[in-house]
Parts: sequence; C-alpha cells; structure tokens
Amino acid sequence: MSTEPAIRDSIDTAAEAVGSVWPLHSFVTANPLAGFEDRPFHEAVADAERTLGGDGYPSADVFRRAWEDGRIDDDVLRAELAAHGYDADPAATLERMERADADDPNETTADDRVDAVLTKWLSAFLDEGRAKWPMPDRDRGFYAAFRSVARYDGEIPDADAVAALPDDPVDAIRDRLDEYPVGRWQDVFEFHLTALPGWTGLLKRRAEADGAWQSAYPITLPGYLAVRLTLADLFDAPLVPDEAPDDGDGAADTTGDDVPLAEVWLTAWEATYRSELVDPLTDASEAAADADDDGRPDAQLVFCIDTRSEVIRRHVERAGDYETHGYAGFFGIPMRYEGYDADVSVDACPPIVDAQHRIADRPPADPDGDRGTHDRWHAVREAGASVVERLGANAATAFSFVESAGVGYGSALAARTLVPERVGGLLDAVGRRVPDAHEFCEPTVEYNPDSVNDLREGLTLDERVEYAATAFELMGWERFGRVVAFVGHASHTTNNPFDSSLDCGACAGNPGGPNARVLARICNDEAVRAALRERGVDVPDDTVFVAGEHDTTTDGIELYDGDVPESHAADLERLRADLETARAGAAAERVDEDDPDAAVREAERRAADWAETRPEWGLAGNAGFVVGPRALTDGLDLDGRAFLHSYDWTTDPDGDALEAIVTGPMVVTQWINAQYYFATVDNPVYGSGSKVTHNPVGNVGVYQGNGGDLMTGLPLQSVMSAADEPYHQPVRLSTVIHAPVERVTQVLADHDAVTGLLNGGWLSVTVVDPEQDHRAFHYAGDLEWTPASERTAETAPRRVAPTTRS
Repeated sequence: MSTEPAIRDSIDTAAEAVGSVWPLHSFVTANPLAGFEDRPFHEAVADAERTLGGDGYPSADVFRRAWEDGRIDDDVLRAELAAHGYDADPAATLERMERADADDPNETTADDRVDAVLTKWLSAFLDEGRAKWPMPDRDRGFYAAFRSVARYDGEIPDADAVAALPDDPVDAIRDRLDEYPVGRWQDVFEFHLTALPGWTGLLKRRAEADGAWQSAYPITLPGYLAVRLTLADLFDAPLVPDEAPDDGDGAADTTGDDVPLAEVWLTAWEATYRSELVDPLTDASEAAADADDDGRPDAQLVFCIDTRSEVIRRHVERAGDYETHGYAGFFGIPMRYEGYDADVSVDACPPIVDAQHRIADRPPADPDGDRGTHDRWHAVREAGASVVERLGANAATAFSFVESAGVGYGSALAARTLVPERVGGLLDAVGRRVPDAHEFCEPTVEYNPDSVNDLREGLTLDERVEYAATAFELMGWERFGRVVAFVGHASHTTNNPFDSSLDCGACAGNPGGPNARVLARICNDEAVRAALRERGVDVPDDTVFVAGEHDTTTDGIELYDGDVPESHAADLERLRADLETARAGAAAERVDEDDPDAAVREAERRAADWAETRPEWGLAGNAGFVVGPRALTDGLDLDGRAFLHSYDWTTDPDGDALEAIVTGPMVVTQWINAQYYFATVDNPVYGSGSKVTHNPVGNVGVYQGNGGDLMTGLPLQSVMSAADEPYHQPVRLSTVIHAPVERVTQVLADHDAVTGLLNGGWLSVTVVDPEQDHRAFHYAGDLEWTPASERTAETAPRRVAPTTRS
C-alpha cells in the first residue's frame, strides 16, 4: 500500500503550525501564531513556545513598569489574581514570574549546521531578481536543483549522497522515516518545518499563491522536507526533538484553573485600557442620540481605519467644517493594480480577500505634455540607477569611477548624511516639476471583455454600483457634502527594507491611493449614480468625489483633482489650505514639538534621512477598534491607538453591514494587533531584530548577520523605544461596537471562526447598546454578555441574555 498520501497529509497538517510569510517588498500583516488560533490563547502561546521557541507573554519587568506607571489598575489586578487563585499581592507574583529559568546555551549543534547549509541554498533558490549569478537548474524545482548542484558544496559531509537521492522527494522522505511509525510522521514534519519558520512560511505562501516566481522556479513543502531530512541525516542531527522538561515556574506557572500567571496580568492590563476606552464612549453614545444634525459639511473625507488616521482626522475636523469617516483602506475594491511605469502588478487588497479585477493606469494616446515630461525624467532616473548598480557589481569600474568623481560623489553622500532634510527638499522640488502618473493616467475602471490577463480588466456596471453602495451602506451614509474625498495612505522613507510595513495593510503593504482613485472614479460615474438612486442612495448633483493619499510619515495629504469641475475649484483650494493646517497640528503631536513648522520639518527630515531607524511609529500602540458613528468618538483624543470604522446601526436593520465589518476589518485588525504584540514580547523570534544589523536577501526578506532564518516580523525599532523598553504596549485588541447586543450576537452566532477567536481570548468585544440606555456589555463567552460596569474578577461574571425586540 502506498504511503505517499499519508506523507502528504501529514505534511499539510504539520504546516499549519507555520504562519504564511510574504516577501519583504509586500510586507503583509499576519499573526505569527495564526496556526494556533484554534485553541485558547494561553494554550497557543505554550504550544508555540515548544515548537517555535518564542515567549508568548510580556516579561515580568514589562508588567512591573506598566503597573508602576498606572497602566494596570491595582484594584483590577488584585481582583483578577484572587479570582484565579493567585496571591493577591502584585509584587509577590512579579517575583514569582522573575524566577523563570533564563539559561540560554549557545553551543553550536548539529541542527545549527543543518540550518546554515539549508538557508544558504534557500536564499539562492528563492532569490527574486537580486542575484547577479542565479542558481543553476532552478526551473527544475528546488529539490531537483539541490540534487544537481549541492554535490559541489564542501560543507556537506557526504555530498555524493545528495546526488544519489531518488527522483521523487516523497521517496526520499519515506527512506528517512523507515524507523518511525506513521503516527509519528506529523511530529517529525512539524519539528523540521518550525525549525526555520521564516523560510518555510515564505515557501508555504509562495506555493499557495502560485505566482510568477513559483511558476518559473517551483518549490514545495515535500521537496523542502526531503532536502532538510537528508541534511539532518548527513549531519547526524536528530529527526525528532528531545522532550523538554517543564520547570513549572515563572510566567508559565498556573493554578488549578490552568490560567498562567502572566495571562492574569495581561488580562488586568487589557481591562484597564478597555475601561478607559469604553467609559467615554457610553457617555458619547447618549449624547449622540440627543444631538441635532448640524447640516451639510463643507467636505467629507474618508480615511483608512488605520490608527494613524485617528490623529490626522482630529486635526482635519478642527481645521474647518469637515466630517471624517473610517473605511478599510482598500476602499472595498479587491483589485490587482499595475502602475503606469511599474515592473510588476500588486494585489491591493487584504490577504483575507482574493483580487477580482485587474486595474492598470491608462495613459493618453498623445505622448507629449505631462506624459512626455514624466517619461523623459523616468528614463534619466532609470539610466542613472542602472549605472550605479553596474558600478557596484564591478570592482574595477567602481574604483575608476570614485577616482574621477570622488569629490562630487562624496559631497552628495555627505549632504545625504548631514543635511538629509535639504536633500529631501531638493528632490521634492524636482518631483513637483515632474508630473506623477496619476496626473495624466486614468485607472482602467470600465470592464474590458477582451482582456487577455489572468484577471479580467475593469469592472462591470453592476460591480461598480455594488462597490459604491457597499461603501456607503457600511459607513451608514445618508447625506453628502459638495466634496467627498477618499484618502488612501502610504509612507515615505529612505533606506528602509521594511518600508512596505508602513504602507496600507488593507492593500497588502501597498499605497492606498490607487484604490481611492478607483472608488472616486466609480462614484463620479453618472450611470452609477442613477443606479444608486434606485437603491435609495441619492447622491446630490453638486457632489464631486476626489481621491487623495495621506503620507503617514510627514502627514501631508495630496488630493488628486483631475476630474474636479471649475465650480468646485474654490472648495478644493480651501480644503487644501486646511489640510496643511491639519498636517502641521498632527505632525506636532506625533513628534512632540510645540512649533508646528518645526514639527513639519522634523517629520520631513525623518522621511529623508537614510540613517533614521524610526522614520515613524507605524501602528505601534494599537489597542482598540471602535465600530460606530463618528459622533461616538468626535472630540475624543484616542492617542493614535484605536482603529476607527464608521458604522450607523440605524441604517443597517438586517445587520449585513455589521457582519461585513466583524468578519473582515475586525479580523484584519486582530492580525495587526497580534503582529505588534508578539514582535514586542519576543522580537528575536516573532520580530526581526535591529534594523542596524539587517542584511536584505534575495528581495524576499532579511537576515540578522550573514545567514540563518528569515526574520518575519516587525523590526525592534518599530515596537521598542529602547532595547528593553517597549514603545508598543503589548495588549490584545479591545473592540467596541455601537449596536444592539442582539444584533452583534446574531452576527457572531453565524460565524464560528470569529466566535472562536473571542472564546479563545485572542481579542475582546464590548457592545455599547443604544437600545439599553447606552449601557456597555462585555462578551463573556458562549454568545453571552455581562454588563461591563458590573464585571469584576472577584466573582464570576453575571451573564445576561441579549434583549429580544418584538
């Protein structure tokens, strides 16, 4: 009987322990413990510690600082400790956690030698265009190429054994598993797949996506495991892990209810933050219900739900009679985008969504004008980059170049290092004279049935109407200003391998401006507006939709106004001036500078400085997700820590919009939160270490040093203000939804995956119920709720059933 199906099934199951990893140029938000989300959080981190070797909770020192700084309420903490059977004295439990064994042997093992050789060959095979001398035979696949070339590797003890491997990698795996029963195979595979989770996560994602690189140079999990198991055999490394003793001390210590001590501290920290978030929202809910409609705003601006938008939105609203809203930053358009002068297309939508449409920038037929200026400048820039690249690859020409141009070249390097803001300003000035592609290109929104691409080009009229209607329905819109701006976001940094981590996560680590342009173009379409009116969405004739992009590093907002009629020119001019005022205020808040002009200069310096390790903090600090009308958070300073999604329960009688938010954006924000959380609590394992020692490899990732596993998470500088001082507060996501409890319960009841995350403690949900005197109810598990004001850890939560309306 063939064992091949058993081997492949065991590999697929074992691979669930490894999260998918995207190439660095498209850094996608992901929970590094995604493969463990089917179990309670404290069990997941314990299992991940055994398989991946990472800590799952903040250290005792981090907890101590949070407690002493008042971020963990003392009364809440003592109540939580007592409820779980621990000593109610916080100091005593901190000492207990500090006794965890910290031994860390550094001797080189046979496993280390296997890793060193394997990662060398992985980096050569998985290279995406960086290598000048590509690995031979890559088109035959990783396993075949390794058999062909690795026989010449002097580091492998018996290289001839590699050449003698069978043609089929499954046969090679079977040969290595002769001594083990079928029931142990999954353990063997999991042990080896989690040994290098960065590389295996990348190849897992690459195989699943089956993109251009995978088609040209295929790699599979069986092929990878066949090579690894062969190397383990040759280096006399173990095929299965040793049983690790459980010392029963420190953060993993538990009481009779199996809740680790660190889990109790973390829960108290989160409860403290949640109270600070929920209490003002309950007051705002009642005030919003009694508030009168202020009339039509001068403009409405729709930003991504990103936490960085919370800051700029407050300052935009202070600058004028403007209304801001939050919506997922891909603006609901699941598209694959190809820029005018881009070499490749990108999927500009969340990983949870598959791209459905190909959108490309379509230039005008006339090559002169703005297009001609852009093309000439682009050609000069590309030629210069090509010369520098060739110089760097050729030692002889590099020396002669430096000898002849050394003074000028050295001066340029010195200027870039010593006065980066002036160099950046000069480049910006040049850039302003060169038209961007969006100034002369239009996105291919109209459906093209003759497209020969793998995704059909454009959108049908019905699809355009649906995307526009969905946006307004999810945000609960019933009125429109004269100007409506969809504002995507992107970052602007220099010499930053992780620059895509600062772009829009909802656009898979790409800028959100293209998506905003597509939705604006859709909403300006008269045929779309006519169809919207039939669906009850009446867009006034004088409403004009524009797109824009928020630079989160400098807080500048650029509006794309190519389709704006002269009748709205004054509106746009006033809005641009007010956005500059908002920019200065937001920059002053973010860089902690009283002088707005100085704050803008400092933000621009950080963007242009190629030695800046913290050009911006990204989403660091994220802790909350608020789903509700802007009136709920209007006037509140949430310190850039909350995702904000617009939602009006009164316009969503069937709960369809809420369902879309809970199953989409809420899940994605939980991924973001988990990514920041784990990168903070154990950066060497779940992050990527210091930027200072990063070594980019193959255009797919970074090493620390000259080899090893791909670092998969956020850099140290993205989450820590110092080596031992977190900037990001490592707490799990607290979601607050403004809607009837009954409606939220129904949504959760229909989606077991989301309910599983809640029951497992991966995030929390609190509902502010406008139908129950605006009281707050906290999710208590099993689709039941407890009044937030009455929930203490001293007694079991009093669960209440949701009110049923007649």
